[in-house]
Amino acid sequence: MRHRSLSRSFSPSRVRAGLAATAALLGFSIAAPAVAAWEPTKPVEFVVPAGTGGGADQMARFIQGVVTKHSLMKQPIVVVNKSGGAGAEGFLEIKGAKGDPHKLVITLSNLFTTPLGTGVPVNWRDMTPVAMLALDQFVLWVNAESPYNTAQAYLDAVKAAPNNTFKMAGTGSKQEDQIITVALEKAAGRKITYIPFKGGGDVAVQLVGKHVDSTVNNPIEAIAHWRGGKLRPLCVLDDDRMPYKAKITDTMSWNDIPSCREAGVPVDYLMMRGIFMPPGVTAEQVAWYVDLFKKVRATPDWKEFMEKGAFKDSFMTGQEYVDWVAKAEELHRTLMRDAGFLAR
Repeated sequence: MRHRSLSRSFSPSRVRAGLAATAALLGFSIAAPAVAAWEPTKPVEFVVPAGTGGGADQMARFIQGVVTKHSLMKQPIVVVNKSGGAGAEGFLEIKGAKGDPHKLVITLSNLFTTPLGTGVPVNWRDMTPVAMLALDQFVLWVNAESPYNTAQAYLDAVKAAPNNTFKMAGTGSKQEDQIITVALEKAAGRKITYIPFKGGGDVAVQLVGKHVDSTVNNPIEAIAHWRGGKLRPLCVLDDDRMPYKAKITDTMSWNDIPSCREAGVPVDYLMMRGIFMPPGVTAEQVAWYVDLFKKVRATPDWKEFMEKGAFKDSFMTGQEYVDWVAKAEELHRTLMRDAGFLAR
């Protein structure tokens, strides 16, 4: 009997109760063990809905490298290119991974153009917005040996030539590069032969090899060839010049490239570099990734990357990001309707 009584008096619940009572008398409390905040428990798949070498691919792999270099997360990031169907393969992967917090997708304008142009059953609302990382510029490029030294000279040559004389290489069909090409056609009053490729890296190589007359590649997709003396930038497709004044070549910086409107070419276009997750993830999981990207953006590596790629360093999360994406979708709907690219 005595043994059973002792067992009850020294039971764990009674000990905890006694400790709590003592703590209360002494004026402090014993807190419950803290629940660890969410973080990835396995490798994170970073989907690129485009080919290798393009702007989205380069940004994803840069982020992967910064996260590893600065030990910003315990689990690794694995970059996976899923470019099939003009990026539809990648978006459908994310849409179908409901509730999986170990998948991310980096978006470009094919987030809008692919569903609008193909009718594939995916929309940005089928995914969870996380953050906009930057806006990407477009530059009108020609081969360095081209006779066109200005955007106006290029446009005048297109105007003077028969339809489809000039060839423009671009990423994908009915996507941003072809939308810009249609805008240039309208400005020139002439048709341009548009030749699609899988990614911006391939597009730049086509121009270096003189297989086409021009491209509208993002800066990061053409900078190595520009620095190497193979390509010539004519204008940036924005209202303003880029702010970066460090010399890329012996004679020119990004800031030395005139805006297309300044150069007499009335065309402008900006592209989002944003992050989405699958549907059904929690607010805590989204917040973890927002915090991760804030840490990436706080590194000196990010500042260097923004300048090297001549990005507009624009960061958005939450409702501001959602509102921006909704407006961008409507803009692309209008542009694609005017170009005759909407799926029927």
